[in-house]
Amino acid sequence: MQHEPENKKTKKISLNMYIISLLIVLFVSVIGTFLVMTVAGNDNDESEPIAERSNIKSEEESLDLDQFEPLNEVYSILMTEYLEEVGSDTLIQGALSGMAESVGDPYTTYLNEVESTSINEDIEGSFEGIGAEVMKEGEYVRIISPISGSPAEKAGLLPNDLIDQVDGESVADLSINEAVALIRGPEGSEVELSIVRGDNTFTVNLTRDSIPVESVIYEQDDKNPSIGYIHITNFNRPTYQELIDAIETLEEDGAEEFIFDVRGNPGGLLDSALQLSNVFVANGEPLMQSQGRGEDPYVYNASDELGDFKFDKPSVLLINGGSASASEILAGAMSQSADIPLVGTTTFGKGTIQNVLDISGDGEIKFTAGKWLTANGTWINEEGISPDIEVEMPDYINLLLVNQEETYETGDVSEEVYNLEQILDVLDYDVGSVDFTYDNETETAVETFQSDNDLEKDGVVTGATARTLVEKLRELIDDNDRQYNAAVEYLLEN
Repeated sequence: MQHEPENKKTKKISLNMYIISLLIVLFVSVIGTFLVMTVAGNDNDESEPIAERSNIKSEEESLDLDQFEPLNEVYSILMTEYLEEVGSDTLIQGALSGMAESVGDPYTTYLNEVESTSINEDIEGSFEGIGAEVMKEGEYVRIISPISGSPAEKAGLLPNDLIDQVDGESVADLSINEAVALIRGPEGSEVELSIVRGDNTFTVNLTRDSIPVESVIYEQDDKNPSIGYIHITNFNRPTYQELIDAIETLEEDGAEEFIFDVRGNPGGLLDSALQLSNVFVANGEPLMQSQGRGEDPYVYNASDELGDFKFDKPSVLLINGGSASASEILAGAMSQSADIPLVGTTTFGKGTIQNVLDISGDGEIKFTAGKWLTANGTWINEEGISPDIEVEMPDYINLLLVNQEETYETGDVSEEVYNLEQILDVLDYDVGSVDFTYDNETETAVETFQSDNDLEKDGVVTGATARTLVEKLRELIDDNDRQYNAAVEYLLEN
């Protein structure tokens, strides 16, 4: 799970009261901590986007200790009268988590020591899991975007897929951090996810992996070597230099026009988004704006302080519904301040900025500290950024996975069979009528597919046959990338 923390400040508070004071201290440490939103490397006071507040509560908002008495009462009752013995740390962490969740913001959450370590791994760009940016949405965990090359992407998971269960355990009553803890795990271990996509529910088994640090992937176009392709998969600390290296390498190899790609990029660090945006925008022009509570928007302008590398060759940027947060900051800057066309579909629409601050003990609070606006002052939250050239991907990109653990054979009638026949059909295997029935024509199509791919020819779909069907579908999607092809066509014609 990728986050957007800023520089953190720690405010130490002594514990000098009884149990209720312990709770109060933990709560006050969240409310009274300095809120600082600064970009890495910016020491000039005029460059601070959100004014530093030494005390964010007014006299009218001052804490009334009597309000915390019910917390003390509940704590005492559970510690002394609950059927089973419960630890004080469990109750306190539950209270902290509950307060963070009570604001109703999926990006605001209390992080315990393990979760704090996890978020720091994400910032550095390396962690072990399935590789997907997620958020809590009602009773589900919603996939914002799978990370490029991750188990989630290879398994065919898509933006807006909903996770219903993890290894048979419902996520309905779990916090986002509790759900992520279930999803993540050691490299090589397996996890089963129940996925809801539209009106369909299916399960998928994934083998967790170490998600690589590399956040920029690049190559020259096979047919047009003068076109360089750069896919930015995340915004973490190394991304800026990786982008520069990619551009310079492609230029040395003869690239003169470029396709940049943030499709499926869930975002990352704010300062990384600013550094990348600065690459494409002339000094003095706006990159984005940020706004804290009760403040006027602060405008970030391109400058050498964010980096002295500039790029101005013909280019386009690919976007889609999985492009979120920092990806949208980059898209807004490139479009509005550098006149670089956007190709694809409307972005996700995450227009808020998160900060992470230490609190007493070993935990942290990640919270929404402000909102960001595009260069021209538009707030895109829940709206997204629309492309200049709208291009939809083929409908078969939304076909469901084929469950390798199930067996599909002649005589079966189900929605899964209908999905299976659709996959065979788009792969040019004749199944006769595409319906819900696994009939003799379906069996013959499966046998032909198995023969073509050196699989056991038994006309039954399970295991290796199911896995290969998914792999071939992914290859078909990659080979028929309409958005990429539209970008190539635009560059060649302009």
